[in-house]
Amino acid sequence: MTSKQDQEATLISHLEALRRALLRSIVALAIGIVPLFLVSPYVLDWFCKQIALQGDVTLHYFSPMEVFLLQLKISALLDCVLFSPYIAWNMWQFVLPALYDNEKRFIRSIVAMTSGLFIAGVAFCLVVCFPLIVQFGMSFASTTLQPVFGVSNLVTLALWLSLAFGCMFQFPLVTYALIRAGIVNYETVCSKRPYVVVAILLFAALLTPPDIISQLLLGAPTYLLFETGLLAARRFKNRN
Repeated sequence: MTSKQDQEATLISHLEALRRALLRSIVALAIGIVPLFLVSPYVLDWFCKQIALQGDVTLHYFSPMEVFLLQLKISALLDCVLFSPYIAWNMWQFVLPALYDNEKRFIRSIVAMTSGLFIAGVAFCLVVCFPLIVQFGMSFASTTLQPVFGVSNLVTLALWLSLAFGCMFQFPLVTYALIRAGIVNYETVCSKRPYVVVAILLFAALLTPPDIISQLLLGAPTYLLFETGLLAARRFKNRN
């Protein structure tokens, strides 16, 4: 067998391994969606009760299929979240043979930190920020102007904000990784703080509803996390 044929055989075997990994992930998601759909009404009920704790709030739905589709959306989201470790494990088994030991350790630490920061961002959003946003929206109520919250709109807002907070909480890890890899210089990043603040506010404006409260609730902790990433990078720089 020639060298070219060896390369083609290796490529085919890699593609076959990738196909099996993707197929296992898809099958797991398909199996999980059914029981999670049965659980989704309880999740929706819990969410509505949490909103009701913010004041005299009654959630409404405006079409016969709205709640059903909302439960489907919730179950799909839970499916992706709960099975993401299994999907990540499948992908990890696919790339594992091609990595050196130091690369394996580095990727494991990055994945662990990424997951932890994402969960922290989602928790911060749902526990701290989202109730404040609801209270802020209710503060405009008066005797002539009463809020009517649609359950689908509110759940969708919570999901988008959770995703935005989870992504923005990756900022310290990105900052640390770029400086540690030598792609950017620590002193240069420190000198560009004003531009970083502007960039954070712009991203916060793009990822949140068009109100200043949501933008500040996302922008302020993101900047603190940026400074945390700089602190970690400085310690790494001093050690080396």
